[in-house]
Amino acid sequence: MTAPVAAKYNVGGVLLAQPFKVRRLGHFGLYIEDMAKARTFYNDLLGFRVSDTAENIARRLPPEALKALEGEADPALFLYHGTDHHSFALFSERMRNLAVMRGWQVRGRQTTVQQISWQIGSLAEMFNAVQYCQAREIPIQRTGRDMPGSNWHTYVWDPDDHINEFFYGMEQEGWNRRSKPYAMYYRGFTDVPSLPQISEETELKEAFEKGIDVTAGYLSQDTLPPKYEVEGVILPRPFKVTKVGPAHVFVSDVDRAVRFYADALGFKVTEEVQYQGEKAVYLRAGSEHHSLGLISAGLKGRLGCRPDTSLMAFGLKVATYQQLKDAVGFLKERGVVFKEIPQELHPGIDYGAYARDPEGHLFLLYHYMEQIGWDGRPRPEEQRRKVEPGQWPEALEPMVDTYADAPFMGPLG
Repeated sequence: MTAPVAAKYNVGGVLLAQPFKVRRLGHFGLYIEDMAKARTFYNDLLGFRVSDTAENIARRLPPEALKALEGEADPALFLYHGTDHHSFALFSERMRNLAVMRGWQVRGRQTTVQQISWQIGSLAEMFNAVQYCQAREIPIQRTGRDMPGSNWHTYVWDPDDHINEFFYGMEQEGWNRRSKPYAMYYRGFTDVPSLPQISEETELKEAFEKGIDVTAGYLSQDTLPPKYEVEGVILPRPFKVTKVGPAHVFVSDVDRAVRFYADALGFKVTEEVQYQGEKAVYLRAGSEHHSLGLISAGLKGRLGCRPDTSLMAFGLKVATYQQLKDAVGFLKERGVVFKEIPQELHPGIDYGAYARDPEGHLFLLYHYMEQIGWDGRPRPEEQRRKVEPGQWPEALEPMVDTYADAPFMGPLG
């Protein structure tokens, strides 16, 4: 167990204000009305692969919960873009109701945001996060290890009832695109785990000894034929999502939300923006300009966002400026609607395009995010790239931190 040292915590030999460190935004979840349309948008058009459906979840539900899902083809979808089991999750509104049946407290019915999930560094950090949140009366929804995904986690609410998940140990999807089979779900937990736990390697060895077919999991298959050359590879789309985030959410009190994420959870404030008399604050977990944007709810109507959600936009990064331009063209040709959002509300990102999903959620497609160096300061406004709305140059001159962040690990397709 991590012990406090002079009001700080020893986290892997480094003294921090919290007994954990958020490393990155790992995945994001939405509640959806029309799952069929959502699957077409996220799977077919954006290229997220399906790692698991609700089938395995349903096998673990009580009979009354199964009855509530009758007639719904895809009540839940787990999707991924890299090797994490899921970087995006879609749940039907009926799945929200099932949370109550499973004994989970549900808040935030005024939003379609299902969860914002942050990766921390170790199982010990996750364990210590539970005690830390309990001691500070940060409300916890649940703790354990869910299947599918196999990640150890705890879920907490922010002051605006957004569910934030801290997770460790996400299942990785390999070269054969198959997820972990249901027969290995016996390692799921519904409470705070004791420490230490056996490793994933030992779990796999146990599965072999039990005679489990570890290749029997869900197989992801692309829905479109490969025909576009993308950076030397033939892909079904002229782009590839290589990173998820940042998350931009509306909050009722920006200062209160900043205190929660910065003071309680350890995020670093990068920049504050004033727009039309309202405040927006952008916070980071690593070296990117921001992984979270907290935007005053007073801007929701003025920006034309869905009135019944707190999501302003969720970021999807592609590897290059050329892919960004090609993605916009590809999606527009297929009827996807784009919306203009002022550049002031995505500081640290130069060229970006906001696409609407079938239910009106906005997604910020971009290719570059400013990197924060050792001094913790963002680039001065006068040194940022000037972007003319609606203008897309053929090519761009590099910034000093162009291609400075980590590349996408693994093949594009």
